[in-house]
Amino acid sequence: MLKIIINGCNGKMGKVIAKLASENPEYEVVAGIDQNSTSYDFPVYKSLDEVKEDGDVVIDFSYHTAIPALLKSAVNKKLPVVIATTGLSEEELKSVCDASKSIPIFRSANMSLGINVLLNLVKEAARILSSDYDIEILEMHHNMKKDSPSGTALLIADAINNVLQDKKEYVYGRHSKADARKQNEIGIHALRGGTVVGEHKVIFAGHDELITISHSARSREIFGNGALKAAKFLVGQKPGLYDMESLVKKG
Repeated sequence: MLKIIINGCNGKMGKVIAKLASENPEYEVVAGIDQNSTSYDFPVYKSLDEVKEDGDVVIDFSYHTAIPALLKSAVNKKLPVVIATTGLSEEELKSVCDASKSIPIFRSANMSLGINVLLNLVKEAARILSSDYDIEILEMHHNMKKDSPSGTALLIADAINNVLQDKKEYVYGRHSKADARKQNEIGIHALRGGTVVGEHKVIFAGHDELITISHSARSREIFGNGALKAAKFLVGQKPGLYDMESLVKKG
């Protein structure tokens, strides 16, 4: 049985992880971490340093500013960490890279297997179409999401750019722009409203035709299940940085 510590256990995704783990005999949540001390069937602490229970792995669905302190404590306790939090700054990303030299870390802006398939599709499309087609990325999330654009939208843009010889510039919306669209752009646009879990659409716009590749998340459980699979994969790995592609290749 995999013993899990949830960082951000009283957030939306933390609650999903706790529910899914309680329904699966392969997992047990032994402790949670949250500034809101409401507890479930496990104790809740303010920080990983305070956790007394022995865990095998930490799953983080919190806020980006909490990452450096979490990783410092995880390194001290030799605990692997699954990071599903988005919106990390350059300094916070550096803390992830530094910690991965001592412990295994799984980091993905999106824990959905379907998004990983979308990434492979858009990379192949970009290889074939990029010289003649304009590329635009549109994402929509619920009205409580704080970071914009979404981490997944940036993940998609980076995946496209990584396969292109001539890298493209990211343009975030076009408010107040008075010039025509340049060919070396990837437009990234964010919508917020209602209770939308997550919608991502990649548009390749050519002469007289559009090619659209999209993904729609209908519940948060797809991210929760992905995070649990990532946690199971991560335990026993050598120190390093892992992602969804690592998990998919493992099979």
